Amino acid sequence: MKTIIRNIDCLVTCRGEGVKKGKDMMDAGVLQDGYVVIEDGKIAAVGEGEGYREHLSPTVEVIDGRGKTVTPGLIDSHTHLVYAGSREFELPLKLAKVGYIDILKAGGGILSSVRETRAASEENLVALSRKRLDLMLEHGTTTIESKSGYGLDLDTELKMLRVNRLLDESQPVDIVSTFMGAHAIPQEYKEDREGYIRLIIEEMLPRVKEENLAEFADCFCEEGVFDVDETRRILHAAKELGFRIKLHADEVVSTGGAELAGEIKAVSAEHLVAASEEGMKAMAENGVIAILLPTTSFYLMLGKFADARRMIQLGVPVALATDCNPGTSPTESLQIVMTYACFGLRMLPEEIINAVTINAACSIGREKEIGSIEVGKKADIAVFEAKNLNYLIYHFGINAVDTVIKDGITVVKGGRRC
Repeated sequence: MKTIIRNIDCLVTCRGEGVKKGKDMMDAGVLQDGYVVIEDGKIAAVGEGEGYREHLSPTVEVIDGRGKTVTPGLIDSHTHLVYAGSREFELPLKLAKVGYIDILKAGGGILSSVRETRAASEENLVALSRKRLDLMLEHGTTTIESKSGYGLDLDTELKMLRVNRLLDESQPVDIVSTFMGAHAIPQEYKEDREGYIRLIIEEMLPRVKEENLAEFADCFCEEGVFDVDETRRILHAAKELGFRIKLHADEVVSTGGAELAGEIKAVSAEHLVAASEEGMKAMAENGVIAILLPTTSFYLMLGKFADARRMIQLGVPVALATDCNPGTSPTESLQIVMTYACFGLRMLPEEIINAVTINAACSIGREKEIGSIEVGKKADIAVFEAKNLNYLIYHFGINAVDTVIKDGITVVKGGRRC
């Protein structure tokens, strides 16, 4: 089966050599009057004008790109997809300016979601997560990273990661799994932090590796959660087992998480609202990708966003993600993240689209397969009802998706799941 998208007003290819940083983030590879030829699930040709005509035949599906912006399928590089329950009851606390860490210390926040997720069956978690994936797909997202971390015991952490694997095999959105048993200290270990850290290192990490349930390991390095020394221990143990490393770092206060990310040469450090200048420089020097989550800053009413402009100036590669989760960013839409990245992080449209495509692909180790519209890559493509890239970000609060193609197959048409 061959598909041609032709007469594209704004074809955003995001082509280039690997991760983009500094001034290169302004190169989104935009073509006008563009076309894309798709064959056998791969991109067979890309160009401008009428070069697509040599690929026409009676059996080819033709999509008209007039008035449209076409991009690589969006990549959500930081999510907590698998969970049960919701936390709308925390809204009055947020409005009363009760801090995120204070809610956690009182047994709410992450620990509230842990109780719900432990009680949920695997079948229920699959059903709940599948609905979220359908919403993501309808909003143009074709690949996600999904973290565990609402179990905080061996059985539930394994259950969450098995849900990731089952969903990866049974619906269109590709899922890259991250083990995050170090998301918080569970209540049963409240007086025995060391005991829980040993449980992660001695039992959880080896079992996850044995069952091949996750490619990455993550730890929440934050005041009131895991300190730098604890995070270092956990992530070094993960690295020795062969996991690639990510870490939640400096979300609320500066704890040295960004510096640690540079020290251990993590693939990515995430959140980074309070990252220090030294931490950003350490990340730049060691090629650590910053995954920034502007809707989380908004939802937590932090009054500030990560300093994306300084990171880009220093040469830190920047990606963007939803942080989709029940308590601090309950959204499945990377489109709204793109708008908040513009007005909160002061990022430009070209930087933003690279951050949710090729740089996001690099942050999950998939840049050779996805993240740009180039010959030979997987045909993961989003078609938006937007006359140009700026308009896509400017007109917010709606779903601009018209069509989504995954592995060469149309899975969303007219904005609805096929």
